[in-house]
Amino acid sequence: MAVMVGQRVRELREGMSLSLRDLAARSGVSAPMLSQVERGETSPTLTVAERIAGGLDLSLSQLLRLDEAPPVAIVRASERRAEQRDGHRRSLLTPDVPGQRVSVSEHELAAGARIGSADRLHGPGSREVLVVRGGAIRLHLAGAAFDLQGGDTATFDSDLDHRIENPGDGPAAFTSVVTAALRGA
Repeated sequence: MAVMVGQRVRELREGMSLSLRDLAARSGVSAPMLSQVERGETSPTLTVAERIAGGLDLSLSQLLRLDEAPPVAIVRASERRAEQRDGHRRSLLTPDVPGQRVSVSEHELAAGARIGSADRLHGPGSREVLVVRGGAIRLHLAGAAFDLQGGDTATFDSDLDHRIENPGDGPAAFTSVVTAALRGA
């Protein structure tokens, strides 16, 4: 277990572009101790693990859950969580579990329908990629509007106030990929 936790700590630290010294400053755990944990030479106490998790902007349960996660998560088409309201249909393609770092969903908007940041809030530092599969959508972001057609993509900071609407006469379809940040706000 120590090796698995250590590998995960190293992956997360490197994913945040942090040196051992950076993580030591953020967590209050010495760089030599962090190095021993990453190499699997020692298992951190719960207190130390909690401080490391905090330095990585995670809760202790998130850090430990990462170690327990299976190597693959499959969501069968028949098991997808879907919801529909006000001309908007959303189908979640990824598992809906705590600590998930990415969420992929398919959306269909009826003509004139719209969704906004009030409908779905994203955490600080989140990024979103929209891939328009058909029709046309208009992305409103930070006071600007962007018209997108089938095949277009947009990548943006999804923790900003935003909304998506279908200005066309027919349905529009898009895929949304939202990634949670490894950094705090």
